[in-house]
Amino acid sequence: MSPQTSKKALDGGWGWVIIVACFMAQFLAYGSPQSVGVLYPEWLHAFQEGKGMTAWVGSLVSGVGLIASPVCSACVDNFGARPVTIFSGVMVAGGLMLSAFAPNVQFLIFSYGIVVGLGCGLVYAATLTITCQYFDKRRGLALGIVTTGTSVGGFLYATAQNELIVLFGLEGCLLIIGALALNLMACAGFMRPLNMPGYYLKQKAALERTKEQLFKKPPADDLKTTPGTGEKNLAVKDHLITIDAKDITTPDNKGGFMSGSAIVKIIKKKRQAYSKYMHSSADFLHDRNFMALCIAIFLFSLGAFPPVLFMEDVAQSEGLIDEVSLIPLVSIVAITTGVGKLTLGMLADMRWINSVFLYAFTLLGTGTALLLIPISKSYVGLQVLSAVVGFFSGNWSLTSYITTKIVGLDKLTQAHGILMFFGGFGIMLGPPVVGWFFDWTQSYDLAFYFSGGSVLLGGVTLFLCALPCWDKKKADIDRPDIQYTSNCDKVASVA
Repeated sequence: MSPQTSKKALDGGWGWVIIVACFMAQFLAYGSPQSVGVLYPEWLHAFQEGKGMTAWVGSLVSGVGLIASPVCSACVDNFGARPVTIFSGVMVAGGLMLSAFAPNVQFLIFSYGIVVGLGCGLVYAATLTITCQYFDKRRGLALGIVTTGTSVGGFLYATAQNELIVLFGLEGCLLIIGALALNLMACAGFMRPLNMPGYYLKQKAALERTKEQLFKKPPADDLKTTPGTGEKNLAVKDHLITIDAKDITTPDNKGGFMSGSAIVKIIKKKRQAYSKYMHSSADFLHDRNFMALCIAIFLFSLGAFPPVLFMEDVAQSEGLIDEVSLIPLVSIVAITTGVGKLTLGMLADMRWINSVFLYAFTLLGTGTALLLIPISKSYVGLQVLSAVVGFFSGNWSLTSYITTKIVGLDKLTQAHGILMFFGGFGIMLGPPVVGWFFDWTQSYDLAFYFSGGSVLLGGVTLFLCALPCWDKKKADIDRPDIQYTSNCDKVASVA
């Protein structure tokens, strides 16, 4: 589309349809993974494995997608949001249906943890990318509405999966949820591309150059053709699609479309691009604020995600409830997370609020609530603490905002991928560690003390590294000593 058309399409029109489609896509993809705590006790009872081993299923389904976020973003950039969403629908639905026939936990780790997790990562990257394409001034609001789909999905799917297990059993529940996930392909139909992805641009440029070479009017002496020329040109046409148009050389005297030196040039150029990308990624880690944010996100993911998975089992282990209630604790966490995303997003837009300190405050609040979970001896207390943890877990809506403040808008995609890698790594490790603590002590108390301490450590680290005194000391070191003799000299120096 032309730049004028793209400009008119921003912040309205078809963009609101994109919001609805992306909201439903995240709702359908993340509904079951966000409420995996309801399935966790059923898997424990069905396979009789340790809590640490079984917890890998829930941790992988959330962690794999985040760890693979750089790859998922590259897929969206090259192929577009619509094809990626269609493919992710097949992955999510197929993984859920395969999980219904799982003979052991190891198979669940592959079918539910890895396959469904990668599908969710592709959906997340596709929905955020196309939403940012259609919105500029209202981008924060649009992203807030879209990402709330995961929370609403977790809230509704927790109750739905609980009822489906009672009616149809665990296998029937997973089959029905998998069939619902196929509607992701219907959501993809509304994702009309505003900007053509890189793969199609390369393909179009290559085909145009090939046509120029094929249909260019030849000299009179070259009008005679030999048998098989058409077939040869078609084969070359297919071959050129996979090569950058700007790197294609014209036919030489020997009849080859690409010489050996041209291929070496392409390989060298690609290698230099990857090397530059890796160096720029390493430069991010030298920034104090960015590195502190990476550590904070890792510790937060390590400690704050296990309650989503283990909260129902905590209530049952303590004898506070015999079975999953009508509104599970997982549902409370999910709906308060959605409220937290919108509320914290609006607070971050206020000029007098420092977004980094706001994020550190959410970590301190989450850590305190996690430390109080072992002390709470009533189901109502667990409900309140679940709501507190869920509300502060809405700080995921602040990560893109803070990353932009630190590295700038141009480097947001690359830096955000690094942050999500740290977050996914923490989510993968958190539930198994908590499960191993239970297997070791036969109690969740030490496990939640570990989780709360990890989150508190992340909040304190980020708060201390974000203090303005660090920048003041650096400015004093870099600034030369200047002696002013009068106020006029000061004013002139400032000017």
